[in-house]
Amino acid sequence: MNLITFKLEPVPPFRLDLTVWALRRRADNVIDRWDGRIYRRVFVIKNKPVEIAVEQLGSLDAPKLTVTARGERLRPEMKSALVQMLQRVLGLQIDLSAFYRLAEKDRKLKGLAQKFRGLKPPRFVALFEALTNGIACQQLTLTVGILLLNRLTTNFGLSFQAEPFGHAFLRPEDLTGSEAEDLGKLGFSHQKALALTELSRILVDRRLSLEYLEDLEDETAMAQLRELRGVGRWTAEYVLLRGLGRLHVFPGDDVGVRKKLQRWLDLEEPLDYAGVNRLLASWRPYGGFIYFHLLLDSLREEGYLK
Repeated sequence: MNLITFKLEPVPPFRLDLTVWALRRRADNVIDRWDGRIYRRVFVIKNKPVEIAVEQLGSLDAPKLTVTARGERLRPEMKSALVQMLQRVLGLQIDLSAFYRLAEKDRKLKGLAQKFRGLKPPRFVALFEALTNGIACQQLTLTVGILLLNRLTTNFGLSFQAEPFGHAFLRPEDLTGSEAEDLGKLGFSHQKALALTELSRILVDRRLSLEYLEDLEDETAMAQLRELRGVGRWTAEYVLLRGLGRLHVFPGDDVGVRKKLQRWLDLEEPLDYAGVNRLLASWRPYGGFIYFHLLLDSLREEGYLK
């Protein structure tokens, strides 16, 4: 087992705990693990699982992270790939000073921003992971969606065979030998199982590349995503936010978050999709970042955060 240790300095302010909770969403998430001090995840580099452990040593306004990576045939030149992955997943280099300036001028937003100051917008490692998360969590409670993703990962993802034991999130090639019935045994509906197995096959066969979405405008990227089986407006917006890192995108069809927005703003009437977009217009381009804040606010109410 080889080790690589290095340090990272996120753009301040930064809090690892808040960012990890926005990424993991539930305490039983087996992919993004958090023990209250150290964040662990298994990445795949050159088809080999590599476990990373991240700890924050610096303060909120002078953050420093120490990273330890473990894996077979892990070489120093792989550090750059690990750094890129961590910067993406934890939003380490995103400068949110404009967001905090905007919040200072708005009484309502200021309170929310101060409560979770140091949060960075998390992002999934790959667009396949974002799509898989979106499809799995459709029309279900987040708790059930995370349970399905855990089962999918532990059954198909590459395993890290050392303590603490973990699994990497599955790749498209990990599903290509599977049928919809195999995912059905894990609790997936037939339509979701079909969507995931079909997506994995067209990606492996190179009939589709998701990377080109990075360069498309929102509406064009949404249209391309919605051509995929099982992808509607909510899933497409979810991928734009959590997969492409577009912080202005608030998944407005998320009924749970709509209710959180309504309660936060002390509104009497329920919000619809158009109403969400009207309300968020004054806080553009940070609708999606507010989405993450509302998620953390809910997690705090549920006792996950102190």
